[in-house]
Amino acid sequence: MKTQRQVRQEVRVRDIVIGGTAPITVQSMTNTDTRDVAATIAQIQQLQQAGCEIVRLAVLNSQAAAALPQIRQKVDLPLVADIHFDYRLALAAIAAGFDKLRLNPGNMGDRGQIRQVAQAAKAAGVPIRIGINSASLEKELLHTYGGATPEAMVASALKHIAYLEAEDFNDIIVSLKAPDLPRTVAAYRLMAAACHYPLHIGITHAGSPQRGIITSAAGLAILLAEGLGDTLRVSLTGDPVTEVETGWRILASLELREYGVRLISCPTCGRCQVDLAALVTQVEELLLGYQGPVQSVAVMGCEVNGPGEAQEVDLGIAAGQGMGLIFRRGEVVAKVAPQELLTEFRKYLQGF
Repeated sequence: MKTQRQVRQEVRVRDIVIGGTAPITVQSMTNTDTRDVAATIAQIQQLQQAGCEIVRLAVLNSQAAAALPQIRQKVDLPLVADIHFDYRLALAAIAAGFDKLRLNPGNMGDRGQIRQVAQAAKAAGVPIRIGINSASLEKELLHTYGGATPEAMVASALKHIAYLEAEDFNDIIVSLKAPDLPRTVAAYRLMAAACHYPLHIGITHAGSPQRGIITSAAGLAILLAEGLGDTLRVSLTGDPVTEVETGWRILASLELREYGVRLISCPTCGRCQVDLAALVTQVEELLLGYQGPVQSVAVMGCEVNGPGEAQEVDLGIAAGQGMGLIFRRGEVVAKVAPQELLTEFRKYLQGF
């Protein structure tokens, strides 16, 4: 599947371009206490190892803001300061060398404060994401639109875009997030038609990993398939590393980015004569962090589709009753007992 991206304005975040024809970037957010410098740096490093390209940090008070320069000195990834309520925290993040701001207009304060942030951000070359959340829209918009509708969310974004543009500030990224998929998708569709700024996409408060991955994959796939989205975050309750891995896998499944080895395996049925679930888990563990020429792997459990699927990948396992085959780019290279399949697979993976 090759999606035709909507080409939107380019915005640079440190050394990463968001928008235009640049690759869709994967973001996440630390869940450490930003005041704990060591723990926050450690988590950023974990996210970087998982493939995170931009990391956002909550700046909840002046103590957190005071920790930002130390974090900036130890991290080479683009860093985003997540700001609510107090515009002075945004000014502190800019002074600390952070690369981007995320502001929530629904709780940011008056226009004069936003003006000060815009002026400081422009002088420092720091872009601003206008992050609209359905749960924190301005009261007047809730009254006008009868609730946190997609139209109300877009109206809020456009109002605050106008505030920034009035200060001759145009390095803008926009997000419009709600906890439910239909409202989020509708808001992004409306926003895409109303402005040329790049879109940060995601489903907010998506839930636990099991629920949230499903909701996020469904919503993001719709938007991405329509060419919408220049950067994304999968919002999950738990380890943010899972957010990064999920975001990459969503992009890879749509062939928008490459990520690791593509692994396919059959769902199993009564014909399966091996513990395929355990075998797949073991193969996945072998592939963690793998860097080599193998790009696709199949682990199949019976003779119906197994040989065919295994022949279409770089390296494949086709298990059967009392024996199994190892395929290398369509050719059978080994025929072994089921208990030897993993050992034989490892040998051919390492020597591919």
